[in-house]
Amino acid sequence: MKLLIKQRVFSWTDTFDVYDENGEPNYFVKAEFFSLGHQLHVYDRYDNEIGLVKEKLLAFLPAFEIEINGQTVGRIEKKFTLFRPKYEVDYLDWRVEGDFLGWNYDVYAGCRSMIHISKEVLSWGDTYVIDIEDPQDEVPALLLVLAIDAANCSEGD
Repeated sequence: MKLLIKQRVFSWTDTFDVYDENGEPNYFVKAEFFSLGHQLHVYDRYDNEIGLVKEKLLAFLPAFEIEINGQTVGRIEKKFTLFRPKYEVDYLDWRVEGDFLGWNYDVYAGCRSMIHISKEVLSWGDTYVIDIEDPQDEVPALLLVLAIDAANCSEGD
C-alpha cells in the first residue's frame, strides 16, 4: 500500500494532507502555530488525533519524540555530520538506511524491508511517497517520515 504526503504551500504552519493510493484523504497534519519547539499533530479522516511529533527542547541538535495515541513510542535525533544528514532512530525496533538528503531510504525490522520512503522531485511543495508492506505499519511509518522531515527542517542544521 502507498501513502502520499503533500505539503500545503500557502500555510502559516507546516500543514500536510495525506492521501491513500486511490487519492482519498486519509490523514491531516498540522503544526502548532504558537508553541515552544516544533509540534506536528496528526489527525485521521474523522478529526481524531492519532499521533504527535514534538521537538525536544534544550537539545544541541534537533531531536523529536513520536507519540501514537498519547503514548511515546520512540524518538529520532539528528547527529552532527559535515556533509550528509544522519539520524539516530530509536523507534519500534526499526532500522532506517538510505540517503536522507535525497529522501530515498528504507525501514527494516530485523532483515525484512518494511517501508520505502521517497520524495517526488518535481512537485509544488514537499511531496513524499511511502510504500508500506503491512497496513498495520501505516500510522507509525507516517509519523516517522514527519519526524525526519521536521528534523531536516529544524534550526540547527
